[in-house]
Amino acid sequence: MTLRSFVGSRIGNLEMLALALAARMPLHVARVSALRAWGAEIDRTATLYHGFQVRSARRLSIGARTSVGDGAILDARGGLTLGSDVNLSTQVHIWTAQHAWDSADFAYVSAPVTIGDHAWLSTRVTVLPGVSIGEGAVVAAGSVVTKDLAPYGLYGGVPARKLRQRESPKTYRLAPAKAKAWWW
Repeated sequence: MTLRSFVGSRIGNLEMLALALAARMPLHVARVSALRAWGAEIDRTATLYHGFQVRSARRLSIGARTSVGDGAILDARGGLTLGSDVNLSTQVHIWTAQHAWDSADFAYVSAPVTIGDHAWLSTRVTVLPGVSIGEGAVVAAGSVVTKDLAPYGLYGGVPARKLRQRESPKTYRLAPAKAKAWWW
């Protein structure tokens, strides 16, 4: 085996290791720089708190003033787009790939996830592959999102279902990264 084929076969592992180390760095700019170095598109005003996990950074896009809470898992293997002014609270898990539970050979399947502007996913929300969360949608703590959510709704439960409507449109802007503690 040549060095090139060895490295090529292990690039995903190297990426996960590099990003796992970067996620624990006490400098926000270092965390964002590491993700960008692996191909992520991250707006300069976005905030990524410590302790996150990212899978396949090159398929990750994060919009202006979006905030990703500590302990988040962002699985971008199937493609993950976060709009502007999105708030992902602590320990949100977004999955874009999984194994097909009914497959005879445990097949690997993936589908992109898109989260619209001004959406808020509260703590410990889980989003499954192929879901689109509409602009301004709010998902209550501990919910599991298994299907698309319409804009400006409040959703909760397992699986998440609509609880009520949220006033639209939203024009607020979350604080940019420079307004937050640089070490967090």
